[in-house]
Amino acid sequence: MQLCSRGRKAASVTSNTNCPLISPSANSKVTPSDFDYLKVIGKGSFGKVLLARHRESGGYYAVKVLQKQNIVKRKEQRHVMVERSVLLKGLQHPFLVGLHFSFQTPHTLYFVLDYVNGGELFYHLQREGLFPEPRATFYAAEMALALGYLHSLRIVYRDLKPENILLDSEGHVMLTDFGLCKEGVSIGGTMQTFCGTPEYLAPEVLQGHPYSPAVDWWGLGCVLFEMLYGLPPFYSHSKAEMFEKIINAPLRLRGGVSPAARSLLEGLLERDCSKRLGGNQDFLQSHPLFESISWDELLAKKVTPPFVPKVTGPCDVRYIDPEFTLQTVPASVGLTDRCQGGGVSEAFPGFSYIATPGTKSFIYPDR
Repeated sequence: MQLCSRGRKAASVTSNTNCPLISPSANSKVTPSDFDYLKVIGKGSFGKVLLARHRESGGYYAVKVLQKQNIVKRKEQRHVMVERSVLLKGLQHPFLVGLHFSFQTPHTLYFVLDYVNGGELFYHLQREGLFPEPRATFYAAEMALALGYLHSLRIVYRDLKPENILLDSEGHVMLTDFGLCKEGVSIGGTMQTFCGTPEYLAPEVLQGHPYSPAVDWWGLGCVLFEMLYGLPPFYSHSKAEMFEKIINAPLRLRGGVSPAARSLLEGLLERDCSKRLGGNQDFLQSHPLFESISWDELLAKKVTPPFVPKVTGPCDVRYIDPEFTLQTVPASVGLTDRCQGGGVSEAFPGFSYIATPGTKSFIYPDR
């Protein structure tokens, strides 16, 4: 089971597709000392997320630094390797974070990811309370494209929430954090693992029933509801009460939204997953709420976002929580820790990876 509370969010990685790629030779290897670590931009259960600049190329990246000992102690190796595996699928999609490198030292794992600084959707919702319907519709449409793409690769995301939805510097959505993804789910296939974040769990997950990719469309309904109304649909301070409401309480839709938005929420938050909107993505895209959207132009990022973050450059972190950015970058993060001994590399075989321009990937062996 993996559950996060609503209170202080877990760290998210930020992403962007504009970083210059590095062309490694067949014998090259990335190490912690290849980067200058500038800012702490996130924090999670196993380590920190840092804004880093590659010394040779000058590219800016979000570097997720995970402590192996903590991962092994909590028996979370599988989730870390699943995240790496999903990132290695060659996710060439405009609304999904990309992986440039992954590498390890005896005590530490490093994910070097695309970096953007438009902030988490969570941050913007906390600051603004809710979004106007056109803005919420735009974000929902881009999320729907990202989820549909993952499903086409037989990947179920399973953890859609505002903390995992980022904005790039132009205001487009980027999904991140693939640790709870499930790979290899065929059409009509089901899963039974109980995981996710309480506010966004589909009723079939809570009830212990086998579930399908439809859980992601329930999650989209929860996030859309939150964008329009300010809180998830069945939110309660009491987890037990919230779970009871997710399973049994009627969906209450207050005024202030259009009939089309109400219809979409009712379709996505349908408890009967066989009737839930989204199982047929074409039907979802033809929904009246999205009638003004050109899906081809949206995918090509030719639709101007309703909100454009006012950032001056990669080091402008105004949309990232000061709780992170005011922290001191650990002095040890850029050091290779081979001299410490006692590492647990054997728990993460084949972790290291380099993305190569013009090819799908180049994987170098761990040493």
